Amino acid sequence: GDSSFGSSWAPSPVTDPWAAVVMERPVKKMRHLKRLRLHLSVPFISGTYTNYTPSGLSGYWGSKGEVAICFWLYGYAICFFNCHLLAHVSSIDQRLGDFDKVLETQNFEKENIANILDHDLLLWFGDLNFCIEDYELLQHPLKKDHLNMMKKTDSLFQQFQEGPLPFQPTYIFDVNSENYDYSEKRRKPAWTDRILWRLKWELLNNPVDSGECDHFFSLTLKSYESHMKYKISDHMPVTVTFELELKSLLLIPPVTSIPEGQWITTYDLVVSYTRSPDFISSSWYWIGLHKVVILHVKDYVTYAWVKDNLVFSRDGLHQVYINASGFSEEGGEFLLSYCSNSLQAIVGQSEPLQISENAMTPEDWREKKGNPLMS
Repeated sequence: GDSSFGSSWAPSPVTDPWAAVVMERPVKKMRHLKRLRLHLSVPFISGTYTNYTPSGLSGYWGSKGEVAICFWLYGYAICFFNCHLLAHVSSIDQRLGDFDKVLETQNFEKENIANILDHDLLLWFGDLNFCIEDYELLQHPLKKDHLNMMKKTDSLFQQFQEGPLPFQPTYIFDVNSENYDYSEKRRKPAWTDRILWRLKWELLNNPVDSGECDHFFSLTLKSYESHMKYKISDHMPVTVTFELELKSLLLIPPVTSIPEGQWITTYDLVVSYTRSPDFISSSWYWIGLHKVVILHVKDYVTYAWVKDNLVFSRDGLHQVYINASGFSEEGGEFLLSYCSNSLQAIVGQSEPLQISENAMTPEDWREKKGNPLMS
């Protein structure tokens, strides 16, 4: 049955050229984090894993907290670390204490990563709640921004990089306006919403030429901006754009899928695939037929279990059939995705392929004895 693929997740339209592939539901009470992935990189992303630490009122209420969503990209360990730290100017010591606690408790032993700081790339972002000291008295408030002040004196904070802040403080606004809220809350404007990153020490010392080393991972900031047009909150959202250059530690994808023959709706299809020598398959692997823009690994048109639908296997070549009963009648452009439940990843993907609408009449079908590929 299909019960193992049930999901209450509802896809939304995607207009960005990047395709969002959401591999795993977020932890309860935590915000949705989407990993944005280019189609060609998907087979080289694996091992999605998560961790979280509630904070606020000793962690019982969970009004604050941190969630980490991590994965392997071309053999490098990547971590997206979203934090909502304690607020108020006077709470800086407790805020830093909460952050230290989080770093101690966020471990990923199953991935052979002892501590969150052992990731090759750590992206730290969220409502960090760092305030501005004496905002009303300053002509240059950035000099008294608590986060910038900490980076001058704290060795851990010095390991994180951040771009220049070319935008005004992102908090606290009257909702549905661009005016700061100076009501009885008496909160001072501040750059509470931040995006920082940290590269592992070994990667910081890469040579300029990627051909000179086995590991090369370079991250270049292209933009760092807030978006004043979104006014539904007392915060203004912040985005960052990076240019990433790396030397892959994986030369070929674990699985290469190839569609066979001419693909026509209403006819069962055959998929051929090969596996890299060190990749071990299991009965929990399946091949999905997805629209070209994949919103979710389980947002398939139809699928087939590799073990149950295997029709041929010899000399490293395997063939699986996919029943056509789930195909859309109008055809269209699709991808074949080789999926692993145990790895929570797409480990192989075909090039985009066209499935044609079936225009044959019953007479045509009888003439070809039920084989649409007969000439």
